[in-house]
Amino acid sequence: MISRVRPMTQSGSGQHGGRLPGEGQAAGPQGSGTPAAGRSAEGAELRRTLGVGDAVVIGLGSMVGAGIFAALGPAGRAAGSGLLLGLAVAAVVAYCNAMSSARLAALYPASGGTYVYGRERLGPFWGYLAGWSFVVGKTASCAAMALTVGAYVWPGQAHAVAVGAVVVLTVVNYGGVQKSAWLTRVIVALVLAALASVVVVCLGSGASDAGRLGIGLSHGMGGVLQAAGLLFFAFAGYARIATLGEEVREPARTIPRAIPLALGIALVVYAAVAVAVLSVLGADGLGRASAPLAGAVRAAGVPGLVPVVRVGAAVAALGSLLALILGVSRTTLAMARDRHLPGALAAVHPRFQVPHRAELAVGLVVAVLAATVDVRGAIGFSSFGVLAYYAVANASAWTLRSAPVSRVLPALGLVGCVTLAFALPGVSVVVGAAVLAAGAAAYGIRKWAALR
Repeated sequence: MISRVRPMTQSGSGQHGGRLPGEGQAAGPQGSGTPAAGRSAEGAELRRTLGVGDAVVIGLGSMVGAGIFAALGPAGRAAGSGLLLGLAVAAVVAYCNAMSSARLAALYPASGGTYVYGRERLGPFWGYLAGWSFVVGKTASCAAMALTVGAYVWPGQAHAVAVGAVVVLTVVNYGGVQKSAWLTRVIVALVLAALASVVVVCLGSGASDAGRLGIGLSHGMGGVLQAAGLLFFAFAGYARIATLGEEVREPARTIPRAIPLALGIALVVYAAVAVAVLSVLGADGLGRASAPLAGAVRAAGVPGLVPVVRVGAAVAALGSLLALILGVSRTTLAMARDRHLPGALAAVHPRFQVPHRAELAVGLVVAVLAATVDVRGAIGFSSFGVLAYYAVANASAWTLRSAPVSRVLPALGLVGCVTLAFALPGVSVVVGAAVLAAGAAAYGIRKWAALR
């Protein structure tokens, strides 16, 4: 039996409009009657130490990361002169997803994010599918971010550096989420400084030309949608805020404030960087650039800033990796509590009060991938998985209120997620759909075996 989370009001106590259909004090994994999404298999709870600022920083650490350094080039090639339009489409879909996630997180302040929301609002299968999409897709993203660190720090030994980065950041997360939030705050400050220098240098140079910012459809609407899907990868970090539902203070108040704040700041940063780089390189030059930001500062006549951009990219990838490991381990924890993953992963460390076995397992898998695989092509697959994850979030938010006005954003977000997912490169769509189908088949086989 799947355990249920008691929905909370904005004050964080009591029930919201009575019990959900089928809701009750179902026994947890140990038969103790404890709601599984609120406690671990051993009945221990995570420590609530994060405020609004900490949650915003963790979200920014995920969003304002390597995505902005890496995604502009592929998005530029896909959209051409429609790049800024693609960015706007990605931002609208991300905003809808963010508001749906914020409303759900206020009602269900438990670790797991959309895994919990889908389970509670739509049923166990949809929660499982969301969790599967998140864990598999974001594990691939972790490996990609680790290899990005290696490529910028020591290209000749990228795999070794990647594994070292995974080990170090797993140890940081093991020591407690507050330490992770502190390190993320430092990383975000350094990355924002590097990006600000790129914007100032590009816009202040004689090479900048406002005529290059014209918005068109040189590669068609399909190119704009594909660019939006690729750029969505850089917006997806606010999911990490929702997955930390058990580690923020006053979650019913903190999470709905932190998610839109983090998204708004990231959008401003991305728009400024995109405009600055386009003004120097133009749509065609951006599409040809393998390292767009480094190419932009070089074209702006300041080649001495290129090492700063390289360091900023490496630090940004570290920030993304730190927050990704944090989020994936919390969703792994929630799924383990419901026995969709091995129950041993639901343990909470008695001293540090973190899901230490889940963190070690995620770190091990990511380290193996970073040591053995080139996962740059998995970025598109990761976007497919994340969009599937948010499709479940929007469908869950649709059920919260019956008023038509309250359903506009969830409906727009759901349609946007499905559209962008299938606008991605064909290989990403096929591989992503196959992995989701494999997860669904595993769920069905497990249910069938349980009934025998």
